Amino acid sequence: MSDNEVARKVKVKVKPKLDRPKLYKVMLLNDDYTPREFVVGVLKAVFHMSEEAGYRVMMTAHKMGSCVVVVCARDIAETKAKEATDLAKEAGFPLLFTTEPED
Repeated sequence: MSDNEVARKVKVKVKPKLDRPKLYKVMLLNDDYTPREFVVGVLKAVFHMSEEAGYRVMMTAHKMGSCVVVVCARDIAETKAKEATDLAKEAGFPLLFTTEPED
């Protein structure tokens, strides 16, 4: 067997190493003007939370100043934050959702 034949028979498969996409947190920021019921309604509508989970998230943001609502891919996080903030603006409330990279 010549070197040429051996070189043709040996094939190495190389898989490219793919990094997992960076995750982003959607943060609910507390304000003193938006009614609690409205905040829970937005959490239910946009983030598909139950009444109970929405209330817990809202109260955590109320007590701590902010709260992580969900952690997901960047494009989904930004879309959800914008949708929730836009709902509040349409209703005339200053409710704000932001995104930030997960540590």
